Amino acid sequence: MERSLISHLAHADHPVAAPISEAGLERLLLRAKLPARARILDLGCGEAAWLTRALALYPDATADGVDISGTALATAASEAERRDVSDRLRLHHASAAGFSTAEPYDLVLCVGATHAFGGLAPTLAAVRGHLRPSSGLALVGEGFWERTPPAELLTALGAEPDEYADLAGTVARAESAGYATVHGHTSTLEEWDEYEWSWTGTLTRWALDHPGPDGEAALAAAREHRDLWLTGYRGVLGFVTLLLRQG
Repeated sequence: MERSLISHLAHADHPVAAPISEAGLERLLLRAKLPARARILDLGCGEAAWLTRALALYPDATADGVDISGTALATAASEAERRDVSDRLRLHHASAAGFSTAEPYDLVLCVGATHAFGGLAPTLAAVRGHLRPSSGLALVGEGFWERTPPAELLTALGAEPDEYADLAGTVARAESAGYATVHGHTSTLEEWDEYEWSWTGTLTRWALDHPGPDGEAALAAAREHRDLWLTGYRGVLGFVTLLLRQG
């Protein structure tokens, strides 16, 4: 099975494709204190969980969501219809790094998708190009090391030791890119566990309901992911979502 389909199936019960609770997501969006008729952009929006909630919180805002997964965007469109915000949401089947527009945005999100740009620093550089000068805000979710990762975990993740910093170092990296930190949300172990149990459990349930090659592939993916989490990065890899303003 394609990795994008596995991810889509695994996130069915946790559409916020990051270890963040619904309450945490809403607090971050409210902290943005967006102006009237705000323009919002999500680079790597997936099923647009952030955007549909932002549009509900800011009734006169408009938004653009960009993602390479047609399956995720189709789900996003259905959810926007359900929440009655589809008239204010535009979805773009394109790469986050290749998206361009002439008009600036009041808020640009990239949560859990910094890999599309090659890491945190290039993500923040790209985001700056979309922001309204001076007042524009970025909401960026990134991993960080809770503690020094062992060599075997780095190998399993295909990561380098400096791929992430610790929490203080992650904030420093953001601010060295020319941003000021307005607020942040550090995902709790409870949020991580809810996310990972949902990811692996939802995919396992789908696999058991679909016997055959696809079901076997999905079940293998769920078990591999669960083992890497439980025996590898649980308590080692953290996640922080930073609300940033251009310095």
